[in-house]
Amino acid sequence: MIKFPTLLFLLFLTTRFCIAQISNVDFLNRDYPYGIKPTNVQSNDVYNVYVSWRNTFATTCVDDRYRIKFDTPSETVSEGVAYGMLLSAYANDKELFDGLWLYYKDFSNANGVMNWKINGCTTVIGQNGASDAELDAALALMIADKKWGNTGAINYKSDAEVLISKIKAHEVESGTNVLKPGDAWGGSNNTNPSYFATGYFRAFGEYTNDETFWTAVANKSYDIINANLSKNNAVYNLVSDWCEADGDYSTQVDWAHNKGKSYYYDAARTPWRIAVDYIWYGNTKALDYLNLCNGFVNNQGGFNQIYPGYSQLGVPENTGYKDPTFTGAYATAAMSSTDQSFVNNGYTETKNQSTSAYFGATLRAIYMFIMSGNGYNPITESVLSVEKVIEDDITFFPNPTSDFLHLNFKTHEEKSIKIYALNGVNLWSKTISSKSEVVDTRTFKSGIYIININNSKPVVHFK
Repeated sequence: MIKFPTLLFLLFLTTRFCIAQISNVDFLNRDYPYGIKPTNVQSNDVYNVYVSWRNTFATTCVDDRYRIKFDTPSETVSEGVAYGMLLSAYANDKELFDGLWLYYKDFSNANGVMNWKINGCTTVIGQNGASDAELDAALALMIADKKWGNTGAINYKSDAEVLISKIKAHEVESGTNVLKPGDAWGGSNNTNPSYFATGYFRAFGEYTNDETFWTAVANKSYDIINANLSKNNAVYNLVSDWCEADGDYSTQVDWAHNKGKSYYYDAARTPWRIAVDYIWYGNTKALDYLNLCNGFVNNQGGFNQIYPGYSQLGVPENTGYKDPTFTGAYATAAMSSTDQSFVNNGYTETKNQSTSAYFGATLRAIYMFIMSGNGYNPITESVLSVEKVIEDDITFFPNPTSDFLHLNFKTHEEKSIKIYALNGVNLWSKTISSKSEVVDTRTFKSGIYIININNSKPVVHFK
């Protein structure tokens, strides 16, 4: 049996409200610098949507890897892995996050970006990267850096910086600042407006001290959106799925729905991408686009009249069903409005439009995270929780904490964990053989406590 050392650390427990009812999930419900949040979010909404999504789509591979099941459940796409990284980082689900990032890296190509489609846990069946996946994965790594620190097995900060550099080198067209749709194709002759995560670009610039470059990419993204709307006489915000940098329709995507000319399942995400830029940074170009989004919703008669797919002239392509992919994106855009009732209606409709489809269910969870205040900018957050290393065998986080203490071990060797009050009363004890344990400290009063592992000398931690 390995002799584990006693833990010596300061752990400060606050009285923050926590809606999570399982130990490894926690939500912060932040306010944003700009815009307004819905006021009708119920306490368990985000917890419920996250757990439902996780149970439905996250599945394990070997060596602690996780993947996200695609429409064909035996397949996984890089976009889904990155969406999962976003959700699990914001939800404080370190186990899932780490497993997804390890999977991402297992299937990366020579440029350091994940091949876009994988058969289960084994075989690449879609070569080369998709830029939206890299963008979401990089932002998720930044969140992980702030949330868990970098003293464990994964250095999130270093990995984020490396991935951002790969995006810059391989997925932004040299000399034009046009975001390519992947590392191996596109640019001025073909791009995807729904990949234009302009708020992320500003965050990347701050994070890597490269603001001039990433601001230029954000500005070019708005130029492309506006050119696409103008050249094609689009109504309101209805950009096409694919286009050239000058706004014309792309000739490179004959395989796409309507050859990429519709506001369909790609373009539907654009309001969400631009909403992030506004609620994080208050960007006026973002607000201009979001005003068009809000105008379209009002023109249609409300969020319950949004359908999945339109021509750029505003003619609906499907009126037989609703899809949160579209409705929820408009609901995030509504946060730029000053009309609280309008914002609340958007949230209600998104919450009510549940779906079992991978794409819609995953985006619905992301949209609800954002609307509830769980899509905050990691640049503006202080360290949310800190993982500490004790010797080489044990890590723990968060510090400070108000609810759960996470202990991680490098082996499955048996260990006895005990927590005492200073008067010697044993408050909690457990013998485990797993590599992790979560201690619910919410019932502990503020004060000083003792943690002991394998009957070593007792030491102090604070609550």
